[in-house]
Amino acid sequence: MWNWKEWFKAALIRAIKTFAQTAAASISVGAMISEVDWLRVLSVSGVACVLSMLTSLGGLPEVEKTKPPEQIIDQE
Repeated sequence: MWNWKEWFKAALIRAIKTFAQTAAASISVGAMISEVDWLRVLSVSGVACVLSMLTSLGGLPEVEKTKPPEQIIDQE
């Protein structure tokens, strides 16, 4: 049985990290705090967060899948 709660937690952690990394990369080095276009930073980081969640649908190495029932029966 697929553990959706575990998957969602791992995907959300990954998406939050992606958001933070994208935000850090979007802020220009040497820019004063008043010069940063915060709306653009939040927008780009938000899109990266959504893309991270969609990418996680393909699978997460952090979440161990359980074996399908037919594999469990074959091993016994």
